[in-house]
Amino acid sequence: MKTKERLMSLDVLRGLDLFFLVGLESVMHPLASAIDTEGFHDFMWNFSHVEWEGFSPWDLVMPLFLFMSGVSIPFAMSNYRNGADKSGLCQRLLKRVALLWIFGMICQGNLRGLDPDRIYLYSNTLQTIAVGYLFTVIFYLFTSWRTQAGIAVLLLLGYWGAMKWVTVDGFGGGNYTPDLNLAEWIDRTVLGRFRDGASVEDGVVQFAPWYRYTWILSSLNFIVTVMTGCFAGQILRHVSFKPNQKALLLAVAGTVLVAAGWLWNIEFPVIKKLWTSSMVLVSSGYCFLLMAVSYYIVDVKGLRRGTEWLRVYGMNSIMAYMLAQCINFRSVAHSLFYGVEQYIGPAWYQVLMAASCSIIIYIILWRMYKLRIFLRV
Repeated sequence: MKTKERLMSLDVLRGLDLFFLVGLESVMHPLASAIDTEGFHDFMWNFSHVEWEGFSPWDLVMPLFLFMSGVSIPFAMSNYRNGADKSGLCQRLLKRVALLWIFGMICQGNLRGLDPDRIYLYSNTLQTIAVGYLFTVIFYLFTSWRTQAGIAVLLLLGYWGAMKWVTVDGFGGGNYTPDLNLAEWIDRTVLGRFRDGASVEDGVVQFAPWYRYTWILSSLNFIVTVMTGCFAGQILRHVSFKPNQKALLLAVAGTVLVAAGWLWNIEFPVIKKLWTSSMVLVSSGYCFLLMAVSYYIVDVKGLRRGTEWLRVYGMNSIMAYMLAQCINFRSVAHSLFYGVEQYIGPAWYQVLMAASCSIIIYIILWRMYKLRIFLRV
């Protein structure tokens, strides 16, 4: 986005999301082990994914990432929607999708292992953004917001209908358990050996019992998550609404979506690993509420003092994610603090190592921010 069109609140909210993901979470788990009290372990529920059904604050990190990629679309693509030459747009979109897909394989697809037997094709947040962003941009450019809303509803209902009524080889038919849901069967069938956690033993593909994230059928709802962000972006960019009205609309929309999602949960459980339709409504509702709060504080009230450190993360979010996922800075930290472990003990030394890695990543991002260097795709 052009600087003059950037939403400061979006950068701040994105920065908060990335701070939790790459700065804080890695410290909290060794800290819990070091403190080792029942109360703190209970508190760590906030930094842990729900095993299957339900939703925790930590389950919001990935949906928020997708949601915010959608918020930026009306600001970045409005000129194309208003009639600007679209000749280079296709190449731009395909480049973005390809780069995000490759980055996802670098982060989580085992591409860096250089082992053909351990490469996974579809397994990462960046790839879900690629899919959601591509289709959301197309819908945004060539359809009205009413048509986009209709498409979103059809995708949500289509996913639910498939999961509830389609049965193949004993999978599906309303079975939402980890092992026998339809999305699981589709991923096993389509991705096969290239699914995360899969391996080949004696010529037979073996699927890891601990891995139950689904991607192929769930892509329908990845698209909807990005589309909900695009709806929020259209509200924020709408010239007829006053700033206070925009914040209120975001808050109302968020409240309605959360209520609708938990109501749907009675029939179609909220399961993040399957990216169920009810989970999309719940998570997108929370995203709307967070966007409303961020927009009201940062852009309406202008309370921006003390937010620059979040913009350091937010304006280089993909770089932050790649640094945290791909580079192990523990060797640097260990070199700096070699010998300290004997004085503070192994548990607290792990806290020191994790905190040092987070600080190193932040220093890199801060220096890039000051030099106006940002990773763009």
